[in-house]
Amino acid sequence: MKKWIWIITIVVIVVIGLYVRVYLKAVDPLDVAENKAVAIAKDKTDLDVTEDFHLYHGKETVYVIEGRNNKNERIIVWIPEKSGKPTVIRAKKGLSQQEAIKRLYEDGNPKEILAVRLGMENNFPLWEIYYLSDNNLINYYYVHFETGERLKLIENL
Repeated sequence: MKKWIWIITIVVIVVIGLYVRVYLKAVDPLDVAENKAVAIAKDKTDLDVTEDFHLYHGKETVYVIEGRNNKNERIIVWIPEKSGKPTVIRAKKGLSQQEAIKRLYEDGNPKEILAVRLGMENNFPLWEIYYLSDNNLINYYYVHFETGERLKLIENL
């Protein structure tokens, strides 16, 4: 009986080890992208502290960094992967996530909001809102970060 317990324990440990290895390999490219983007932002902008990082995949990949500058102001840095040229806007100069969602509700009646993320297309910083309509179809709503103008609406996917 003790032999079986040892065998099962070893198998469980090996399986957990394999899962951990696969997970770490899966997130490695994201870590590399984040390190690259933060290095560019700190070199070419006044970014001092990084608070959040994510990738936006639109027409091209854009690194988005939220953080604080050396004056402790909240800033957002967009860096297109190809050009590497950062766009920096103080957070208070643009729409908050809640304000972007409010714009969506002014234009329509989403059933459920699935995700809201910052991005950039055609050099316009934007909010992308991913939501379900009443008939459970996927929709994308794009709002200009600074002006609040609707840039694009993709419906019923």
